[in-house]
Amino acid sequence: MNYHVLTLFPQMIIDGLSTSIIGRAIENKLISLEAIDIRAFSTNKHKKVDDYPYGGGAGMVMQAEPVYLAYQHVTDKIGKKPRVVFLTPQGKVFNQEIAQDLAREEDLVFLCGHYEGIDERVLEEIVTDHISIGDYVLTGGELPAMVMIDAIARLVPGVLNNEVSAEFESFQDNLLEYPQYSRPVEWRGKKVPDVLLSGHHGNVDKWRREQSILRTKQRRPDLLEKAKLSKKEIDYLKDL
Repeated sequence: MNYHVLTLFPQMIIDGLSTSIIGRAIENKLISLEAIDIRAFSTNKHKKVDDYPYGGGAGMVMQAEPVYLAYQHVTDKIGKKPRVVFLTPQGKVFNQEIAQDLAREEDLVFLCGHYEGIDERVLEEIVTDHISIGDYVLTGGELPAMVMIDAIARLVPGVLNNEVSAEFESFQDNLLEYPQYSRPVEWRGKKVPDVLLSGHHGNVDKWRREQSILRTKQRRPDLLEKAKLSKKEIDYLKDL
C-alpha cells in the first residue's frame, strides 16, 4: 500500500512515521510513504502558497494551484486518480470501519491543510473523502494524517508480527478489547483472574468476550448499538 501526503511540512510526516511498527513496515517495503511538499509547486518566487481570503476575515487561505499541482504530481506518478482524503473537522469522524475500507486501496492521498483552510475550488476538484479524527481543531492536518496512516497500515498483511492482533482488538465487532495481563501472577496484591491461568481455551475465550461486552457497556455504550452479539450475549448484556 502506498501513502502520499500533500503537506507544507513533509519532514514532520517522515519523522513521525519512521519508527516502530510503521517504520519497519516501510523498511520492509510492505507499505510506502511519500511526503510531497506543496511549496515545491508554488509559482511564486518566494514559494508562497497562501493569500488573503476573498470577502475578508482573519488569517490566510491556501491557494488552489500549488495544491492541485502537488496532486497532479501524484496522479502522473501512479497513472491514475486515487482516493484523496482531506483532513478536516468538517468531515466524517474516523473509525475502525473507515480504516478497514481505506486499507483496501492500493494508493491513498492525504491532503493536509493549514492556516484558515484551502481554496474550496481545489477541494471540489480533487477530494473524495472529508475525514475528521475528532470534534476539535488542530493547527494542521499532519497529525490527523499520521493517526490515520498508522491505523490503516496496521491492517495491511504482514505489518503486524502477530496477524491475529489486528483482528482481535478494540472495535472488533464494535466492542472494546478485553483486559490484558502478564507476569507476575500477583502484583501489589492484585492477581491475574483464575480463568486465564486455567489453560481451558474455551473458558478463556468466553471470559474475554464477556469482558469486552462489559467494558464496552461501561466505557463506550454508544458502540453497543452496532455490536455483533449472539442471543446469549444479548441476554448477558441485559443481566449486567
